[in-house]
Amino acid sequence: MHESTIAADLHSRLNLTSEALRKAEERATAGLLALELMHEIRNPLEAVGNLTYLALAEAENARAVRMYLRRVEEQLATLNYIASHTLGFARATDSPQQVRLSTLAEAALRIHQRTMQAKQIHLVKDLSEDLVAEVHTTEMLQVLSNLIVNSVDALPRAGTLYLRLKKRRSEIHFVIADNGHGIPEEHRNRVFEPFFTTKNNAGTGLGLALSKRIVEHNRGKISLRSSIRPGRSGTVFKISLPA
Repeated sequence: MHESTIAADLHSRLNLTSEALRKAEERATAGLLALELMHEIRNPLEAVGNLTYLALAEAENARAVRMYLRRVEEQLATLNYIASHTLGFARATDSPQQVRLSTLAEAALRIHQRTMQAKQIHLVKDLSEDLVAEVHTTEMLQVLSNLIVNSVDALPRAGTLYLRLKKRRSEIHFVIADNGHGIPEEHRNRVFEPFFTTKNNAGTGLGLALSKRIVEHNRGKISLRSSIRPGRSGTVFKISLPA
């Protein structure tokens, strides 16, 4: 077998493996989102049950029943908001869809909210509500989840995670930034390479490589800036999508 044929075969196998891994991570991301949703809807569901019990106990008191039912409506509105703004991202689709990017960002944050709370991460959001882009929703959810978890891992306790979503001319810019330890200069050109990682045994080195591939598949670009200067360390990832 000629060297060129061997190289082509290896390239084809690598592409197949990469695609299989992307789909596996996509399913895992959707599963994590569903798990967090279960935690998030538990409180309103429990509240609905308690309010219904109280309404039944006060069945002869019309004023009290109306008060409890109004509160039930509030809890049901919360459940409806969660369902309509999040559950759609857990369903894979072969075609890109128009999606409000701020809602997609909130879904990605929801996946990691308990980890962020445990580390007491300070979250700063500047998300334009009306920005819409045509993307593969589960793919972009995976990218945002990857970038958020990278930032959270890099942050010290009580560090700051910053998300910004703005339109610049014909592009929409999604910025995920942190004031963590930063990436040394000699590593910055390699972070999007497959299997390159600075996390030792804690990472596979595939998250950012897959993220770059996904962003490009959605007709976008991804870039980073980082600093390790004491007192000014941190990393900024920017995703640019066509508006």
